[in-house]
Amino acid sequence: MQTDAAAPTGVAPAPSGGRRFRAYTTKHLDELTARAGLGDEERLATRAVATVLPFRVNAYVIEELIDWSAAPDDPIFRLTFPRPDMLPEADVNRISNLLRQGASRKELTAAANEVRAKLNPHPAGQMELNVPTLGNEDPVQGVQHKYPETVLFFPKQGQTCHAYCTYCFRWAQFVGEPDLRFASDEIDQLVAYLRAHPEVTSVLFTGGDPMIMGEGVISRYIEPLLEIDTLESIRIGTKALAYWPQRFVTDPDADETLRLFERVVDSGKNLAFMAHFSHPREMAPDLVQQAVRRIRNTGAVIRTQAPLIRTINDDSATWESMWRTHVRHGMVPYYMFVERDTGPQDYFAVPLAQAYEIFRGAYRSVSGLARTVRGPSMSATPGKVCVDGVTEVAGERVFVLRMLQARNPELVGIPFFAAYDENAAWLSDLRPALGADRFPFDP
Repeated sequence: MQTDAAAPTGVAPAPSGGRRFRAYTTKHLDELTARAGLGDEERLATRAVATVLPFRVNAYVIEELIDWSAAPDDPIFRLTFPRPDMLPEADVNRISNLLRQGASRKELTAAANEVRAKLNPHPAGQMELNVPTLGNEDPVQGVQHKYPETVLFFPKQGQTCHAYCTYCFRWAQFVGEPDLRFASDEIDQLVAYLRAHPEVTSVLFTGGDPMIMGEGVISRYIEPLLEIDTLESIRIGTKALAYWPQRFVTDPDADETLRLFERVVDSGKNLAFMAHFSHPREMAPDLVQQAVRRIRNTGAVIRTQAPLIRTINDDSATWESMWRTHVRHGMVPYYMFVERDTGPQDYFAVPLAQAYEIFRGAYRSVSGLARTVRGPSMSATPGKVCVDGVTEVAGERVFVLRMLQARNPELVGIPFFAAYDENAAWLSDLRPALGADRFPFDP
């Protein structure tokens, strides 16, 4: 680590932030849930859920973010630890019995895979509809091209995270099943694809979490993109600021990582740091605030986003607090997402009508600087569908919807209507309103 005078951002590392990264996985789960006061049967059921869905947390989350006196109801505990009621009771009981009987890993994996198959592991057709090809019609591995101007890239070394969110719609990337993973280490293929498709102006590095990679690895992916003139922006989707801010302050390659960010900005491209913050407490530690300042001082723009998650952030005051804090620290509120139709959606989903009221309650209480945020938005198969309101048209109560992004760009920004349904939680739960027999995006 260089001295502060030589550091790329002029922000001193935090003296207390130098602890080495330590991950906790399912082998530590029984010990950690006992700390939360769970009894034997509830701990066993938690292990059963963790057999199906991924679990990983780290020392920073455990010691700095979770309020153990409030666990298991603490929102950060719920954000990172599986709960017995996240899956159907029959599935949890089945796997709990296998664990109780000392079943083999093969038996447990087979049972877990049967449950996973029912959880829609790849929503929005991401394994079939978005995979591009080069001129020889071979698929470009680890690349999704959902919208004309935007390509997503999944670097192979970035297919894990500093900690896993229990609501994560990309949970299938982390369960160790190769058929469910989507990734590549072929940066040359991506470069060739971008050169053949000059309409693509933005690349989003996602995963997993690209910031799990060291500077040397992530540079190998990003540096070649700086030579592509048609590329205007590089985005990095990450939760590292919330789960391991040391990555940008005290880790051995923190300064080198920030120099990489500076090189992206100096090349004339926008570096958009897409930071996932799910709860105001994630912004409380001084270390996070130092990391934010260091990243911003490279010229990168930090945009913040998160899903609306039941039991974690499903009230207006929480979102208002988050957006106000983000603006105070120079970040740009970007999206409130609707929990996707995958994994434990039934446990975490908030009905669209309630989601709109939560969004509106927070939106009307913040200044215009925070009203850059869009939502509540569903990242569905046709595109990003935003719930703009609930109103009455010709005597019928309806949702007012709008596409913020679409596979067909002609549909972007055009309002349309769905019949009001207080229980609807996803686009597939809605039906056209006002006598229409289809939505604009329907075939």
